[in-house]
Amino acid sequence: MIYPIVAYGNPILKKEALDIPEGQEIQELIDSMFATMDRANGVGLAAPQINQGIRLFVIDSSLMLDEEDSEKGIRKAFINPIILDEYGDDFGFEEGCLSIPDVRAEVIRPEKLTIEYYDENWNLKEEEFSGMTARVIQHEYDHLEGILFIDYLNGLKKRLIKSKLIDISKGKVPTDYRMIYPLK
Repeated sequence: MIYPIVAYGNPILKKEALDIPEGQEIQELIDSMFATMDRANGVGLAAPQINQGIRLFVIDSSLMLDEEDSEKGIRKAFINPIILDEYGDDFGFEEGCLSIPDVRAEVIRPEKLTIEYYDENWNLKEEEFSGMTARVIQHEYDHLEGILFIDYLNGLKKRLIKSKLIDISKGKVPTDYRMIYPLK
């Protein structure tokens, strides 16, 4: 199933997501999230972005990498994740978001992280990720905490995109995927 993506302005994007009861059957939802992310040409999708207030996200960081990159991308689901540590040098990268189409801005994040999560089979994992994979995880994890990438912007940058954000919340933005608009 392809879900519509929740647009900026919907309150679910600013709420902390709830843990999924361990062992709950969610494979169909995970498959649908991957299909929705792929249809929208995204590299990550968090459950709140499809109007599900639960701690789940999927990523495919291989789409962020060039052939000459030494880093290997991953395509993976993260259930009830907890970032245990973020470290390494901070680096900036221009981020975007399926819930905030046509808005991009540089966000500074640490280059590495350690995360604990359950995989699709409810196996508990603890792994370290770096580079673009870490960045995609950090972005999607923020969604579970009710944080959007634009929350990292300073006051001037936020003022510069304010009219775009209002247009998005009213459905005045073209996309190649279905969206749910809060104020339309």
